[in-house]
Amino acid sequence: MAPGEKPLVWLHGQIKTPPFSQEARIQAGYLLGRLQQGENLSLPQSRPMPSIGRRCHELRVPDKGQDWRIVYRIDADAIVILEVFSKTTRQTPQSVIDTCKRRLKHYDSLD
Repeated sequence: MAPGEKPLVWLHGQIKTPPFSQEARIQAGYLLGRLQQGENLSLPQSRPMPSIGRRCHELRVPDKGQDWRIVYRIDADAIVILEVFSKTTRQTPQSVIDTCKRRLKHYDSLD
């Protein structure tokens, strides 16, 4: 990791082929790398997720026949990955939001 880059902290999920296509996996890695370097991404690559918490966002990774989402939080010292899922509906499922909130609460309690 380069100096000044934030590490990725994986609370859940992974990005591998399959189920991601190789192109989508490369795109996800590229976007996560930009986040690690301190870049703030916006639409269409990322959007805020205030329903989960402050500094929470979702990366949007289009793939063959489906769209992937990577829910993350930007902390001062890391990019925290909360969930990776295939988005099949227009709205983020409440179960995903609840799971991400639970993971954040547990992660924050470890400090």
